Amino acid sequence: MSRTSNRADGDIVRDFLSVAALLEEPQLAQLYAYLARESEATVQDAMDDLELAQGTAYSYVNRLVDAGVVDVTDDGQPRRYAARPIDLTVTTAAGDREYTITPALIDAVGRRETNADIDTYIDRHGVAGLATALTYAVARERGEVTHRLMAEDLDISPLAAEMILQALHPVVHEHYDIEEGGASLDEVNVGDGDDDTSDA
Repeated sequence: MSRTSNRADGDIVRDFLSVAALLEEPQLAQLYAYLARESEATVQDAMDDLELAQGTAYSYVNRLVDAGVVDVTDDGQPRRYAARPIDLTVTTAAGDREYTITPALIDAVGRRETNADIDTYIDRHGVAGLATALTYAVARERGEVTHRLMAEDLDISPLAAEMILQALHPVVHEHYDIEEGGASLDEVNVGDGDDDTSDA
């Protein structure tokens, strides 16, 4: 189910369906994430920066507008577009875990087209698993966890944990404020013995 505040059921369903479309199509997710990062952009901007064909760019922008996740901010020529904030909490089918769909998660899904590690992780663990990994990636960048702790918590190999954490590194830094005092990837990942206290 989704969690929103004081919204009609129809709006909640529309939000959910719009977000589901973004999570199913990485290029659509990539365009939404681009518009969220840029605050405002034209279709030409998206074509240039994302290397999209003209027909594809216009089709995707229109789909995002129709879905209600992108607004036209300037009707003049060229039109300018901006992403609407998304913050939707869903529960997994098993009912054992909730995760929040945010622009950062949509950005991560959009990168599966160009990042084999993200693509493989989604294939194995689904979008819910990627959402969980993103939470660990933020904590890792803040110096709160290591890849070994993530691996132990999620019952995956330390190598798989390290690979997805590195793949999510740019997403974390584009969407979250990481304090200067927090550990960076380089500080946390200093070979096999990072700062984990266990001997492996």
